[in-house]
Amino acid sequence: MARIDETRRFIAVNIAVLTVSDTRTAANDTSGDTLAARIAAAGHTVGARAIERDDADAITQLLRGWIADPAIDVVITTGGTGITGRDVTPEAFERVLEKRIEGFGELFRMLSYQKIGTSTMQSRALGGVAGGTYLFALPGSTGAVKDAWDDILLWQLDSRHRPCNLVELMPRLQEHLRA
Repeated sequence: MARIDETRRFIAVNIAVLTVSDTRTAANDTSGDTLAARIAAAGHTVGARAIERDDADAITQLLRGWIADPAIDVVITTGGTGITGRDVTPEAFERVLEKRIEGFGELFRMLSYQKIGTSTMQSRALGGVAGGTYLFALPGSTGAVKDAWDDILLWQLDSRHRPCNLVELMPRLQEHLRA
């Protein structure tokens, strides 16, 4: 069960938010707005935000830029994780990921199953690491964004979470590059 250790210091992280959609704009990006609001409410910073069409090359280019940016600790995308022909976010992630965090997608689908039943099998939500940056791909619905943030990422991106969290691992994500 999630537990916050108040004796530990909270460490804010910088999170880039990407909405993947052929139809969303800044005026109607409810999923991106929901995610950005939750990030800020948790004490973190939205370090960058963009909307990109369902194009694997364009998504990959944006991801690579944020991965290379030392000011970005985490990238969270919303949209493009389904199984239709235009859903290409996981394919873009595969081009950049060094390691997958298999448990994220598994946990997301387990939690989602409790709310939407077997329809959760259509989600290809995933997590991973590249260049010392965490990456998470969420479905595009506002409900899915709430579920992923409120039930998983809020806790794992809080340095006070016990027994362990992703923030405390950040200094070690690139230790394989050290001599």
